[in-house]
Amino acid sequence: MTETHIFAAVLDEVRGAMRALFPELPDDVLARVLVEPPRDAAHGDMATNAAMVAAKPARQPPQKIAAALAEKLIAAPMVAEAAPAGPGFVNLRLHESWLRARLPGVLTAGPRYGEATIGAGRRVDVEYVSANPTGPMHVGHCRGAVVGDALANLLAKAGWDVTKEYYINDAGAQVQALGYATYWRYLQAIGTAMTEEDYAAAVPGGLQYRGEYLIPVGEALAVAHGGALATPEKTPIEPALWLDTVRDFAVARMMEAIREDLALLGVQHDVFVSEAGLVRDGKLAQAEARLDAAGLIYVGVLEPPKGKTPDDWEPRPQTLFRATQFGDEVDRALRKSDGSGTYFANDIANHLHKIERGFDALVHVWGADHGGYVRRMQAAVSALSNGRVPLDVVLTQIVHVLKGGEPVRMSKRAGTYITLRDLIEEVGRDAVRFTMLTRKSDAQMEFDLDRVIEQSRDNPVFYVQYAHARCRSVLRQAGEPDMASLAEAPLDSLTDVAEMALLRRILTFPRLIEAASEAREPHRVAFYLADLAGDFHALWNRGREDATLRFIREDEPEATRARLALVAATASVIRAGLAVMGVTPVEEMR
Repeated sequence: MTETHIFAAVLDEVRGAMRALFPELPDDVLARVLVEPPRDAAHGDMATNAAMVAAKPARQPPQKIAAALAEKLIAAPMVAEAAPAGPGFVNLRLHESWLRARLPGVLTAGPRYGEATIGAGRRVDVEYVSANPTGPMHVGHCRGAVVGDALANLLAKAGWDVTKEYYINDAGAQVQALGYATYWRYLQAIGTAMTEEDYAAAVPGGLQYRGEYLIPVGEALAVAHGGALATPEKTPIEPALWLDTVRDFAVARMMEAIREDLALLGVQHDVFVSEAGLVRDGKLAQAEARLDAAGLIYVGVLEPPKGKTPDDWEPRPQTLFRATQFGDEVDRALRKSDGSGTYFANDIANHLHKIERGFDALVHVWGADHGGYVRRMQAAVSALSNGRVPLDVVLTQIVHVLKGGEPVRMSKRAGTYITLRDLIEEVGRDAVRFTMLTRKSDAQMEFDLDRVIEQSRDNPVFYVQYAHARCRSVLRQAGEPDMASLAEAPLDSLTDVAEMALLRRILTFPRLIEAASEAREPHRVAFYLADLAGDFHALWNRGREDATLRFIREDEPEATRARLALVAATASVIRAGLAVMGVTPVEEMR
C-alpha cells in the first residue's frame, strides 16, 4: 500500500535522486537514508538526512550535497518546496493536492490501511503474562498482558507472522508452596484441618498463599478424592502420598482461572508451554548438550558479585555458561553445586524450545524487576541459535491504582493485591486496555479509576472514543455513504488549515505502525490516536464557529462529499488503531 504511505513514497524519490547524483554510492549507504518529520513543523512536512549519510563516501561536504539534492527533488511530483538546512538536512514541503490524492487510497484500504511489510512474513514468538499459576491475575499482570497483546497485534500489522505464547511457570518452589496451601484448604473442606498458624508452622516455607481463592479449589479436590488424600498417620510434613496430586490439580485450576481472566481482558494466547513439561521432556539436558558441544559450559567458581548477591551465586564449583562471550557481565550458573538446575537453566530450555520451532525472532514482556535478567537471556539465545535469532525484552513497570486520590484497598479474595477481574468490573475492558497503553511501558503509572471514566478531553480513552462516535454520527446523518463512492469524491475543496492538519495526521499512520513495531512500543499507537482525535475535534469546533466548514452543507454537495470522505477516513484510522490496541470503538457516546 505504498500509494498511501507518504514517507515511503518520498523516501523512494530521495534515494532515486541520490542515485542519480552519485551513481557509485553503495547500497548500504542508501539504506541508511531516512525521511522523517522535521523537529519543527514550521520547516515543512518532512526532512531527510541523505546528504549527511552520503558525505563521507561521496567525499563532498554535506551542505553541498544537500543543495544539489534539494534542486533535484523540486522536480518530484509531490514536492512543493525543498530547502537545505543546518548541517546537511533537506526540508521538504509537499503539494497539498498530492496529499489530498492519497485520501482515496485510505478509504479503499479500510481496515487494512497502515499494514506494513517490514516483518516480511517472518515468524516471531511474543511471550507475555506468563504469571506463576499460584493465584488470580492482578493489576501488575494486567499491564504486561495488555502491552504484550497490543505488541503482538502491532507486529502482525507490520507484516510479522505472530505467535502469542504463555509460558507456564509450573516447576519450582512456588508451585510446591501452592500445593501445600491447597492441601490446607482441602483439609478444611473435609473437616480435618489444623489451625492456620499450626499448619503454617508445620509445612516447609510456611503457608505462603492464604487468599480465599483457594477455598473452592480445596473443595473441588475434596469432591474429586473424598478423604483419600488425608490419612490419620500422615501430616503435611510428609507429603509423598499427596503433594504431586494436589499441586497438579491446583495448577490446572489456577490456569483455568487465568485463562478466564485473560479472556475478560480480551487476551487469547495461541500456545501455552509448560515449564515442568519441558523439564520432563529433557529439554534442559538438550540445551546443556548443545552449549557443551560448542565449548560454552565449564565447571568453575564465580567471583562474588558487588552489591546484592543473586540467588544463583554460590562460593563453590558450579556448572557455568560462558555468557560473557555473548555480551553478559559475568558467566552464569546452569546447575548448583548439588547438581540441581537453576531458574536460568530452565529458561534456557524454554528458549531452545522456541528456537527449535523455527521462530525468526523472540519478544518477551517482563516486569521491570526482571531487568537484570535480560542480558543473560539474550546471551543464551544468541549461543543457542548461533546468533540467528534476536531476543527483544520489553519491561513493564508497576501500576498504582487510585480512587478518590487514594490507593485502592486490596482485594480480600486475592489476599494481598487488586485482581484483574476487580479492575475490569470497575471500569470495563476497553478502558483498562487503553489506559494501560497511555504511558511508555517502562514508566510507572497511576491508574486513576475516577479519571478513566471521566468524560473530558483529559481522559484519552473518552477523547478518542468520542472522536470516533462523532465521526459515526456525521456519517449516519449523511445516510451512511459507502467508502467506494466517497473514494471518488473530488477533494479540491479541502483547503482549510484544520482539514489539511487532519489529513496529514491520517497519512502518517503507516509510518507510525512501522516505527512503533520496530521500537516494540505499542503505546505510540495510543499517543497517535490521541493526536488524531485532537485534530478531528479541532476541525469539528471550527465548523461550529464557521458555518462554511461544517461537514454537511446542502448548498455545497461536492464540498460535503469531500468532508465526508475525510470524516470516514478518520473513523477508519481510529478503528484500525484501536484494533491494534485491542479496544472496541464505540458508535455513540451515552
